[in-house]
Amino acid sequence: MLIPEDTLDNPVWFSLTDIHFNEAIDYGGVKFFHPDYAPFGAFINNTDTSNAIEKHAKLINDFFIVGDKPKMPAHFKEPIEYIGLQMIIYNKINFPITENIVELTESHYDNLIGLIKLVYPEYFKPKTNALGQYFGIYKDGKLVAITGERMQTKNFIEISAVITHPDYTGNGFAKQLIAHTVEGIIKKGKTPILHVDQTNLGPIKLYKKLGFSIRRKFSFWKITI
Repeated sequence: MLIPEDTLDNPVWFSLTDIHFNEAIDYGGVKFFHPDYAPFGAFINNTDTSNAIEKHAKLINDFFIVGDKPKMPAHFKEPIEYIGLQMIIYNKINFPITENIVELTESHYDNLIGLIKLVYPEYFKPKTNALGQYFGIYKDGKLVAITGERMQTKNFIEISAVITHPDYTGNGFAKQLIAHTVEGIIKKGKTPILHVDQTNLGPIKLYKKLGFSIRRKFSFWKITI
């Protein structure tokens, strides 16, 4: 049976309506993740977003609206548009896993945040890891690669934070972690997706090679006070 994919046309909204209801700040027709979890928000039904943006800006300096262009408060700067690709995969990835992959818990938190700050600081917040499972590979006692789950709905889970320490690239760690995470999501009866900036050509090439296909393009709008 084919699973309807209409929720993927507004994944932030449906994530906050569904699995991540408790991590949402609800301004009516506009919802945001609590700033401790993620810097993303979304809206429906052409809602006037200006009031919600003004309120949310008191909680976090820089954040994003994903989807249509938001209406801004009069005294705010124009939002900066970035174009992302939404990618999806329906089957397990046939790639050998030769490394010991560890599920990251709170005991690994300092290692996780250390690697995040080095490579991927803007989108990862203090509690982002609480949105799903995270996995890592250690070498010589050091966490050198991670991948995890972020936004979730009833039928889909987003793979996020595909990160390898710059000193350990080229070893296939990301491929193994993605393959492991995809298999775990499929075992849960859900479909893996991911989002990537369209300018990140290297990761896009990797994801396609592993079997992901581009489902659509979308806009995300950076809002800065």
